[in-house]
Amino acid sequence: MLNSMIALLNTTLRMATPLILAALGGVFTERSGVINIALEGIMLISAFMAMAGSYLTGNPWLGVLTAIIFGILVSLIHAILSISLKADQIVSGTAINIFATGLTAFLLRVMFESAGQSPSVTDVGTWTIPIINDIPIIGDVLGEQIPFVYIALILVAISYWVLFKTPFGLRIRAVGEHPAAADSVGINVIKTRYIAVLISGFFAGLAGASISIGLLDVFVENMTSGRGFIALAAMIFGRWTPQGALLAALLFGFADALQMLAQSIGLDFIPRQFLLMLPYVLTILALTGVIGSSEPPAASGEPYEKE
Repeated sequence: MLNSMIALLNTTLRMATPLILAALGGVFTERSGVINIALEGIMLISAFMAMAGSYLTGNPWLGVLTAIIFGILVSLIHAILSISLKADQIVSGTAINIFATGLTAFLLRVMFESAGQSPSVTDVGTWTIPIINDIPIIGDVLGEQIPFVYIALILVAISYWVLFKTPFGLRIRAVGEHPAAADSVGINVIKTRYIAVLISGFFAGLAGASISIGLLDVFVENMTSGRGFIALAAMIFGRWTPQGALLAALLFGFADALQMLAQSIGLDFIPRQFLLMLPYVLTILALTGVIGSSEPPAASGEPYEKE
């Protein structure tokens, strides 16, 4: 029983990691007033670029860097469309998601002359934390993990500090709540929103890399499997805060790990679909106000025009 619980917690952390990273990106962009449902597409492109970078160089960390660069570049496209050109933010994000699906499938065929899956590449492996690894039970869960797990947890703390303890974080929150008032006191609304969207691209790039060369060592077509949308749900369930997004992502990861464990130990009497449904039910309850209030930033989704 103890081994099963440790395996469950270990898998929960791994499955939640891409969601944590992408949800942090969503927190930054939506706190600035820009809806970014393109997280799914950014993650998918970044997952491919991480694999390609590792494949071409043999260095998985260059793959991670490549994923981050392309994550930022794709988010820049969304920023130009939704902030400068004032396009509908949902439509812009949807277009990027569709583009990402086609682009990665095309590049997979061009690079490897095959469809469906890339060859195995060098992944980032695991890190062992000596002191933590020696602690009973905790060491079994946190002592040896893929690097992205530790990176994600550290970035949650950094994101909280930036958003709620720094002048820059205050500017982000101000332009997301009342951009006209922020503008009136000298805050550059457009610049702040651009930076926030690019930060979301950084996080989504890391999230994509964590899937293709963290959880796995290959790229598979559509391998994000809706994780970008799940991350948005985690962000909303977490009330647009880094710590809330972390807890919500862990809940989603727990549901995913639970259905995997249930299958491996033969608990067929619990439908897999039921286990996967639980976090979404909680999200719906949060959105309807049954579990606390869940109000987005006041100017979320609204383009800003300087008067």
